[in-house]
Amino acid sequence: MARPYHPGPKQFVFGVGDGNDHQVFVEDPQEAYVAFSAFFRGRESDTCTVDDEPAGQRLVLMPGRGVIARSEATGRARSEYLTVDGPHRYLPSAMLFFENGFAGLDRFGQWLPELADLDASPEARGAARAAAVTTEAEAIEDVGRIWGDSGIVDPSDQFYVFFDAHALDEDPAERAELLGLITFLGLQRVEAPAGAADGEVWVRTDERLDVELAKWS
Repeated sequence: MARPYHPGPKQFVFGVGDGNDHQVFVEDPQEAYVAFSAFFRGRESDTCTVDDEPAGQRLVLMPGRGVIARSEATGRARSEYLTVDGPHRYLPSAMLFFENGFAGLDRFGQWLPELADLDASPEARGAARAAAVTTEAEAIEDVGRIWGDSGIVDPSDQFYVFFDAHALDEDPAERAELLGLITFLGLQRVEAPAGAADGEVWVRTDERLDVELAKWS
């Protein structure tokens, strides 16, 4: 059962840019998801928005471009963009937004600070994502997300291995982002041992990362 909003009910506004916005008041994220699913399904629109106006946050689904955007107007005001690999990703992103707002989508993929960045090469996208990170906590969380996809801890417990058994031409965006984050955090990258796949990135363990990586184990 979904955890109720407190205080509730919570207001969301759904729109497709035609001026006929749909306002709902819901008691929990599941109720919000059901209402939005009914609004979203079957609509032929390039853009669909979900606004949490009291929180100053917005989710934008762009089926015509294969893109999701999120924005927040409070705190460190920002907008970020993400390419998705199919229409099955839109409604899950909405559910995460209903559950935890802007932050609920942190682990949904590689968010970029500019829409134009999505058209860049994978390496440039990864570098742009790393360059947008401004805090150690954010950098550590992003390293954890990357490690969670294909990382292991070396049996000696001395090294984190990213992109385990991957070739060098795999995951170019994530690799470029990781290398930028390694520099940002001052982590020690070491040479991979003989016999390791050429796409692996080996980093000496660091206590700052231990708790975060444990979440992804």
